[in-house]
Amino acid sequence: MVDRRSLIGSAGRHALALALAPVGMAALAAEPGAPLPLLGSTLAVPALTLLDGSAWGPAQAQGKVLVVYWWASWCPFCAEQSPHMDALWRAHRSEGLELLALSIDKQPAVAGAHLKAKGYGFPAAMATQAAAVWPKPRGLPVVVVRGRDGKVVYAESGSLFPEDVQGLKKFL
Repeated sequence: MVDRRSLIGSAGRHALALALAPVGMAALAAEPGAPLPLLGSTLAVPALTLLDGSAWGPAQAQGKVLVVYWWASWCPFCAEQSPHMDALWRAHRSEGLELLALSIDKQPAVAGAHLKAKGYGFPAAMATQAAAVWPKPRGLPVVVVRGRDGKVVYAESGSLFPEDVQGLKKFL
């Protein structure tokens, strides 16, 4: 039996190859943004002001697994992934999982209104505030996981399947 990931992965690679043939890989390389942080690299934690006006900083991540999630209110892939990110955070925050969502929306009010309308509870700030320490990687959504030791244990750009989001709990 073929699972959907294998089927989609195989079909997706062929479709991507065909789609990129006329334009070449240069189109992908030209996308703005930083590269994903390297696995095993140290990920510093900045002090930020959350969209709700509260402070968030290194103390909130100390000794915890930190999931950093870049998203936008207008992103259809984020719309699919965000409910799963919120569910992961709600289910595992008592076990030492911290999630910080970084919106790339232009206006904080838009990002805040979106979170409120959807009922998401995870902490969120504007990506521009964190950019000096955490430049936004290429792609959207983006998930980077920092282990309890402060090192990057996972980094992925693009949509995650719901089971992949739930699988992030393995880093606890």
